[in-house]
Amino acid sequence: MTPGALGPAGDIRPAAPAAPRPALTTPAPSPSAPDPIPVLAPSALRTAPDPVPFPSEFRAAPDPVPLPSEFRAAPDPVPVPSRIPAAPQPAPTAPGLVPDPVPAVLGPVPDPAPVPAVLGPVPDPAPVPAVLGPVPDPAPVPPEILAALALTRPLPAVSAVLRGALHARRMLLLKSLLVRVDRARGVLPAAVRRRFEDDWTLLERAERTDAAAVRAVLDYPTTGAWLAAALAAPDGPDFADGLAGLGALAVAAALRAGCRFRTTRTLPAGTLPLPGIGLLRCARGPVRLSGRAGALRITDGSGRTLLLPGPAPAGPGTRWSADGALAWSALHPLPGGTAVLDDVDPHRVPAGGIGPAALPAAERPYADPAAWAARWRDAHALLAATHPARAAETLALVRAVVPLAPSAGGAPPVSATVRTAPGAVLAQLPADRRELAELLVHETHHTKLAVLDELVPLWRPGGSLHRVGWRRDPRPVPGVLQGAYAHLALLDLWGRARTGPARSWRRRAAERFEVCREQVAEALSVLAESDELTPCGREFVRHMGSHHARLGTAAHPPG
Repeated sequence: MTPGALGPAGDIRPAAPAAPRPALTTPAPSPSAPDPIPVLAPSALRTAPDPVPFPSEFRAAPDPVPLPSEFRAAPDPVPVPSRIPAAPQPAPTAPGLVPDPVPAVLGPVPDPAPVPAVLGPVPDPAPVPAVLGPVPDPAPVPPEILAALALTRPLPAVSAVLRGALHARRMLLLKSLLVRVDRARGVLPAAVRRRFEDDWTLLERAERTDAAAVRAVLDYPTTGAWLAAALAAPDGPDFADGLAGLGALAVAAALRAGCRFRTTRTLPAGTLPLPGIGLLRCARGPVRLSGRAGALRITDGSGRTLLLPGPAPAGPGTRWSADGALAWSALHPLPGGTAVLDDVDPHRVPAGGIGPAALPAAERPYADPAAWAARWRDAHALLAATHPARAAETLALVRAVVPLAPSAGGAPPVSATVRTAPGAVLAQLPADRRELAELLVHETHHTKLAVLDELVPLWRPGGSLHRVGWRRDPRPVPGVLQGAYAHLALLDLWGRARTGPARSWRRRAAERFEVCREQVAEALSVLAESDELTPCGREFVRHMGSHHARLGTAAHPPG
């Protein structure tokens, strides 16, 4: 199966069967390409009216700013400028970075053979409300960065821009959560308010100890999914319950930072997920956590203790206390980079599952970490031999791989990326290294476009539908753009692979190159004629067309 899945917010793709990361820190940007988007730390959010140069869709205006109708009509729980339109868009769901008109999960993969059953878009767990007050309009994306993104070029400077934009978005949502809590003080139970304050204080202390470690936790994919769900929760018990996620975030940040702390947690569901690190299960009563230099001591209500040595309790697998009442499940690192196989975080897959079959996440011990590690290692070796820069880009942007449960009845494999959690690839295990290499490139480009659209909107809401070669169902313009972009990256990859060092990949790559070249050409023609693209969107598509033309020339040299 070819990775034709749409990425971080769009179609779900039946694709080759295909996480935080082994290291507990985020890879530092290249010294020559620092993050171009300055951001403030959590400790600055209380006093900063505008925590970051926000995405361009948040402009200083009394009225809500029209955006891709990413947030459905709903009363805003926070009386601040909202991203929620007055009513749901009637236009069909699209495969982009947002639920409407850009759905939450991106999907299907092209195949020379007849396109397999198409999986529908998976909506985001819930709309994300809220942005805070008037926000300055940031400088536009530098033209050279926009062009490099449109050309699918795997450059360190581009990855640095995307990492900076993702972090700015997380800080914006975290600030939104803080504002909502402050405004709900009169209705939140006193115990909930105290716990939130304690958790925020721990987060600030971790930041003072190691700001980079805190950023690694904030930018982890499932942190975005939790923030989206917490902000979308209605006032009352649901919102109060959602705030507990800040405690998990703070504990994870403190562990990564190696700072000393003690805290007692009540776990209604019996679990405490630590983003990018692992999952604690406790069967009896409240749990006491003591951290120091990355080591963690866990004591349950009956006095049973589990000690996890540092730094930042790593070591894949699950450890149990003698009576089985306490268990710690650490994430499995994937070889050669900083990504991890995440098979425990409860926010890793939307509540409704993936695709029409509502595929859930594969649960430990059925995630098969050994098979994933071997396939990942082989796929990256293949990518590195074929296009080293592309291999480096996937290592820089993919933070987590989330195994999905098998499909019933021999259905085509599925992979997807959720808009609220860019950097996580949700997938069933691919059949071989070629399929995983293609899948990773495809999903990485859905992530790239998802993050870019948070910086500068590429399309406007609209209702037109169009046929594309990689889907059976007609797609709205955002879906056409998402699919064309991911397939253009695959076209570039297959153009290299058909003459590359891996002989076993050459014939497959040559066949798929020819099919995909025509499909992308048709999609680019649709986009060029659309009036639903913004000026930046039109410029982006123009660059995509130039790259497609060059690839076509290389495929059929004169004479």
